[in-house]
Amino acid sequence: MPVQTIDFLNLAMTGEWQLLFSTNLMVRPNRKLRLRELVQKIESNGFNGSVTNMAQWDFAEDEETFDATGNFNVKCSYTINQGARMVVDLDDHELRPAKGSKIPSDVPALVGLLHRAIPKEMFDPNGHAMDTTYLDADLRIVRLTGPNHEGVRNIFIRKGSITINPVESA
Repeated sequence: MPVQTIDFLNLAMTGEWQLLFSTNLMVRPNRKLRLRELVQKIESNGFNGSVTNMAQWDFAEDEETFDATGNFNVKCSYTINQGARMVVDLDDHELRPAKGSKIPSDVPALVGLLHRAIPKEMFDPNGHAMDTTYLDADLRIVRLTGPNHEGVRNIFIRKGSITINPVESA
C-alpha cells in the first residue's frame, strides 16, 4: 500500500527498531566479540531525518573475559524522495566505551570485528536507499536499493514491543 502522507509515515517509522533478521548477515561468530543488541533509531522531520544504527558490544581481548563493553553508533542523515524511499548518507562512526569499561589495547582490531559482525548496509550505508515495504505498529520490513546492497532485506521489531529472552545452553 502506498504511503498516504509523509506525516503518517513519520509517525509510524519514528522510534527505535531492533534488528531481527537480515539477508545480508553471514557472519561466523568470533570468540572476542559479543553483540548484545543492534538497534536502528529513526528521527524524522518532514522529508528529512536521521538514522542511527546502534550496536551494544562486549569485547574479550584475551578471548576469555568480556571486560570491555560499550556502544558503536553509525550516524546517518536521510531524505525521502519517492513514496517511502529513504536515501541515506553516512555522517559519522562513533565508538563509545561504557563508563568504567576497560579500553582495548587494539581499538582498530575491535572496529574491524564490529565491521565484520554488523550487516554491511548498517555499518556503511552510503550510496543506498531503504524502501519500507511493510510497516505496522511493531514490525518493519525494509528492502535496500543501490549499487552495493541491492535486494537486501532487513526485518525490525519495535524495541520494547516484544520481549525476547534467550535461553542459555547447559
